[in-house]
Amino acid sequence: MLLERLCNASSPSGYEGEVREIIKKEVAPYVDEIKVDTMGNIIVHKKPDCEDKGIKVIVDAHMDEVGFIITGFNEDGTLKFRALGGINNKIIPSKVLYIGDKKVPGVIGVKPIHLQSSEERNKNLYYDDCVIDIGADCKAQAKQHVSLGDYAVFDTLYGEFGEGLIKGKAFDDRMGCYVLIEALKENYHCDLYGVFNVQEEIGERGAFIAAYNVKADIGIALEGTICADMPNVAAPFRVTEIGKGPAISIMDRTSIFNDDIAEDIINTAKSKDIPYQRRRAIAGGNDAGAIHMSGEGAKIATISVPCRYIHSSLSVASLSDIENTKNLLIEYLKTL
Repeated sequence: MLLERLCNASSPSGYEGEVREIIKKEVAPYVDEIKVDTMGNIIVHKKPDCEDKGIKVIVDAHMDEVGFIITGFNEDGTLKFRALGGINNKIIPSKVLYIGDKKVPGVIGVKPIHLQSSEERNKNLYYDDCVIDIGADCKAQAKQHVSLGDYAVFDTLYGEFGEGLIKGKAFDDRMGCYVLIEALKENYHCDLYGVFNVQEEIGERGAFIAAYNVKADIGIALEGTICADMPNVAAPFRVTEIGKGPAISIMDRTSIFNDDIAEDIINTAKSKDIPYQRRRAIAGGNDAGAIHMSGEGAKIATISVPCRYIHSSLSVASLSDIENTKNLLIEYLKTL
């Protein structure tokens, strides 16, 4: 299954090669041109199916996931590390990782609670309080298996559970990559560029380059977005909810989304009987901000799949939300 292969690929920010190869092979039969730029972004061009060139549109999904980078070695053979992207420090202890292209297994260790002082138990956890244990008994042995600058990702595997739900890692934004791949199988009147960007989790870096080179009129970012539909979270603060369809954003910390485009997307959802919701928060940011601010700029919108427990070792999403996001994107593009 394509979504499973995308999510299980090990490709944190700056190390997107594994998922890039999957995507290139999947999209090749459906596009007129494939380019991988110097940053590592995949830019595909799908020409309009009519003589009129039409409006130029970027649809964006980022390939990278949150992860870690190895920054040093301790004398006992454990590893020092830091985050690649925004990971909540509190969730990292005891998580199992794969390190580097060799997929060396490791475990994030921290002092057991029995030995922590009351002060330690109440303070925030920092990366200096943790190590990665790969089973080495000295620095020299650790260096035989791991190199400085190797990446690490959670070892979580994709799986289905409950009623139409999935669990796994990297849903942000492999769900967006999946939706974009599926959308590229259709034909449109617009001049369509699909961009699978790198390094979104550390500042939308790849998207600035891709957007500058394409110079689109409209940019649509596909995302996995925050969801807080939990019993201890009041309804007004749930932002998005699983199973209620794709979320259409209002604004975030990098963008105020175009009202006209958002309204067109909503009208498309209504006319095609596709469930949707508005994203009820302005937190976070995504590649739409880079598209908005590159070159002469572009009108932008974001369509997102709600994702529980985002930026952690395991997230949860709804297959129906993914399917409805795909359907909404395809139907909207057909109106251009």
